[in-house]
Amino acid sequence: MLDSISAPQIKGMFIAGQWRPSQATFDDINPSDGSIYARIPDGGREDTRAAIEAAQAAFPDWSGLMFQERARTLLKIADIWEKRAPDYVAAAQSEGGGWFGKGMFEAGYVAEVFRAAAAHCYDTIGEVLPSEHGKYSTALRVPMGVVGVISPWNMPGILTARGFAFPMAAGNTIVLKPSEDTPYAGGLFFAEVLEEAGVPAGVFNVITCSRERVSDMGEELVEHPLVKGISFTGSTPVGRQIAARAGAHLKKCCVELGGKDSLIVLDDADMERATSAASFGSFMHQGQICMSVEKVLVQESIYPEFLRQFTARAGKLKTGNVADKGNVIGPLINDRQVARVKHQIEDALAKGAKAVLGGNVQGRFVEPTILTNVTPDMDVWRDETFGPVAVVVPFRTDAEAVALNNDTEYGLSAGIITSDEQRAMRISQQLETGMCHVNCSSINDEPHVPFGGSKASGLGRHGGKWSMETFTETRWITFDRGHRPYPPVF
Repeated sequence: MLDSISAPQIKGMFIAGQWRPSQATFDDINPSDGSIYARIPDGGREDTRAAIEAAQAAFPDWSGLMFQERARTLLKIADIWEKRAPDYVAAAQSEGGGWFGKGMFEAGYVAEVFRAAAAHCYDTIGEVLPSEHGKYSTALRVPMGVVGVISPWNMPGILTARGFAFPMAAGNTIVLKPSEDTPYAGGLFFAEVLEEAGVPAGVFNVITCSRERVSDMGEELVEHPLVKGISFTGSTPVGRQIAARAGAHLKKCCVELGGKDSLIVLDDADMERATSAASFGSFMHQGQICMSVEKVLVQESIYPEFLRQFTARAGKLKTGNVADKGNVIGPLINDRQVARVKHQIEDALAKGAKAVLGGNVQGRFVEPTILTNVTPDMDVWRDETFGPVAVVVPFRTDAEAVALNNDTEYGLSAGIITSDEQRAMRISQQLETGMCHVNCSSINDEPHVPFGGSKASGLGRHGGKWSMETFTETRWITFDRGHRPYPPVF
């Protein structure tokens, strides 16, 4: 049964504490049925500059607040977010094509992001250093100023909140540009929540635009001299461009990008745990998660039984319009993504791979697909898929599993299923990934942990104190109490 979900009232972009209507709008599409979910302001460079200037004007007062005042504001945001959780879930379903359960998980998680950020307001902000001259020598963490946040469509609640909550807690002010595919759930909804929480005007600003105007808005946000730092979560090609632009202007940049993550199933694995981790890791939110399991590497002695049980488990997942809560596998976000996934499946099958499950594409819906007989010359082996497609490959030795995992430009996350934790630790230390989870899927996150990847999967870390370090500057300040001598000639 399809739920009836009402569309939001779009009041404009949120700049300097005011809703700013736009003469131009673009259609925000429900990927499940192609209907228009909302009409969103189609902004440009002028709106971006206005938001940046508003954030800069608000910075002295916000950064000058006592730490507990910022903490109280963040806690209030968390409470209001929880109150409005059903509204977020509805948006994540209709605008983002997400399963109801995925929306519920996000809604609960986001409140904890703000609470974790509030807690960090009480952390130490520096340290006292020894001084050879008897100085009172300190290293202090201070806010940077305006931080530009560019957030993605796949987890618009979690990945948007993570991008700005900790920088804001540190005393920075924010200009957020959400994805054009989820401009409400990943942007304007946050503006509604923060406005209700009484966040001072200009501290938090949201600008939106269509895909056709992304370059103009993004370039202005990254290159404007008042913007001191950039938080970006998205694809590796775009992340490379943003990091390069930020680097050219000597701006701090934290980019969390794509992945080609593996789940390594060793011969002593618990089969129930292994197949459930593989199913969740591969097919949660249609595989549209940066940490999704795209390669399942299985020790050859248990490979046949694992494949049988994995295929049976995944075959029970229902695909369809997520307005029906029984449909766990919803649509891919847009036609470009469908074309990408369809190409990888067809390329693999044409080169000798076998689809032991799925492989069918109907509109924006791709059935959970399991491929075997995959070889390194196939695009699905090397390129990020970002769809409900899992490659299952046998290996003989632990060293071979490590080599198969590392055979990619990406290095975000990994999972290892085994009853031998020491063996898992040895393997994990050889994996070229920023994260690794033993007896769990590669999909893991908590608000206070160092989240990020190596190689082409990103630069810097989001989460907890690592976000606070990324989005602050370090200043060395001393008090000369030891009377350091100068040369007599002076």
